[in-house]
Amino acid sequence: MFIDLLRTRRSVRQFQDKPVGKEKIDLLVESMLRSPSSRGLNPWEFVVVTEPKILGGLAKAKPHGASFIKNAPLAIVVCADPAKCDVWVEDCSIAALIIHLAATDLGLGSCWVQLRLREHDARMTSEEYVQKLLGLGDNMVVEAVVAIGYGKEDKPGHALSSLSYDKVNYNQYGQKG
Repeated sequence: MFIDLLRTRRSVRQFQDKPVGKEKIDLLVESMLRSPSSRGLNPWEFVVVTEPKILGGLAKAKPHGASFIKNAPLAIVVCADPAKCDVWVEDCSIAALIIHLAATDLGLGSCWVQLRLREHDARMTSEEYVQKLLGLGDNMVVEAVVAIGYGKEDKPGHALSSLSYDKVNYNQYGQKG
């Protein structure tokens, strides 16, 4: 059941030195291309990265929170052409989530690396850095990178007791169940 997938999915930042096979990459690609998109405009573009040198470059996209990409055997960069759709951020976020869930379903671990609105260094944004690294056109923006691989550890899902049920309101804000 889908709820079981949600109950077990965790962010994974440590990966085994084991490549992700073509069959699983193909299923990840199919999954992300089936992502819902506002008005079916599909403003997203994806760059599937397996080359260690490029993975190492992606790991340097921002000073904090990206370094683990260098040890992942696979990363998917989620990009968009903002001129295609005013809700490209939402569409890309949905696609990135689909990638996460598909990875978990395939027995893989994954972790989202936020790049939109982040700095690479004092001279360049993370988006600009990745644009140059991957040869993206000036019309393309980078929302995130999803690092994927076989996890080094088996992390349990979050306990039911850790869920923020206090943030759920019914019919009107402030009305609790």
